[in-house]
Amino acid sequence: MKLPVVPASKAALHILAHPFGFALQVLRAFNANQGMMLAGAIAYYALLSMVPLLILSVIALSHWVDQSELLMALARYLEWLVPSQSKAVLGDINIFLDNRVTIGAVLLLTMLFFSSLAFSILEKAMGHIFLHRELTKKRHKLVSVIMPYCFVLALGVALLLLTVATTGLQALAKESISLLGYDLSLVGVSGLFFYLMGFAAETLIVASIYLTLPVGRMPVLHAIIGGLAASSVWEIIRHLLVWYFTTLSKTSVVYGSLTTAVVALFCMEIVAALLLLGAQVIAEYERLEI
Repeated sequence: MKLPVVPASKAALHILAHPFGFALQVLRAFNANQGMMLAGAIAYYALLSMVPLLILSVIALSHWVDQSELLMALARYLEWLVPSQSKAVLGDINIFLDNRVTIGAVLLLTMLFFSSLAFSILEKAMGHIFLHRELTKKRHKLVSVIMPYCFVLALGVALLLLTVATTGLQALAKESISLLGYDLSLVGVSGLFFYLMGFAAETLIVASIYLTLPVGRMPVLHAIIGGLAASSVWEIIRHLLVWYFTTLSKTSVVYGSLTTAVVALFCMEIVAALLLLGAQVIAEYERLEI
C-alpha cells in the first residue's frame, strides 16, 4: 500500500508513526530499482580500481609522508573496507611498489578507467533512485565526466590528512599526562581516537557521495543523517564479518588463492548496497515532502 503524500513539516512525524510502512516502501523501491544488481556492478569495478588507486596514492603521497607510515595507515583503514583481508591486500600493494617505475603508467590508466566506470554506474544508480529529481533537473555531461576524478583526488587528500592525524595519535600514544601526582597513559585514549576518526571519515565520505552524485541540491542534514545511518549499519555488519571470517568461515579452503578477491568483492558489494539503500531512504523521504 502506497503511503500518502504529506507536508514537509510533518514528513518526519509521519515516518515515526508508520515506521514499518515506510521501511516496506523503501525496500520495494530499492528492489524495483534493482539495487542489488547495481551494487554488484559498483563493487566489481570498485574492486578493479581499488588496488591501483591505493598504489598510486602511496606513490604520490610518499613525497610528503614516509611510505611506511602511509602503509600503516592504509592497513588500519583497509579494515573498514575489507575486514580480515587488509594484510593480504597490503601485501599485494607492497609487491607492486617494488616495481613502481615500470608499472606507473599502466596503473594510472587502469585506475582512471575502472574508477570512472564505478562512478558512472554509481551516478546512474543515484539517477534511478532520485528519479523525481531527474524529471526536473539535468546535469551537464562535462560535470559527470570530471566528477569521478575530482572525487578520487579528494580521497587522496583525505588519505593524506588521515595519515598525518594517525602519525600524531601514534606519537600521543607514547606519552602520558600527570594528574594529581599520577601518570596516566594515553594508549587507550589514542586507540579510541583512531576508531572515532575512522568512523567520522567513513561517515563524511558517504555523506559527500549523497551530496554530490544525485542531481540537484541535497540538504546537508539529509546527507549527514544518511551517511551516519549507512556507516553505523556497516560497522555492525563489519564486526560480524570479522567474527565470521576468523572463526567459522571456510572460504580459504573453498577458494584458495582467490580468497582475498572473493571476500573483498563480497564486502564491497555489501558496502555498495548499504550506500544505495541509504540513498533510497533519502529519496523516499523527499517523495513524502513533495
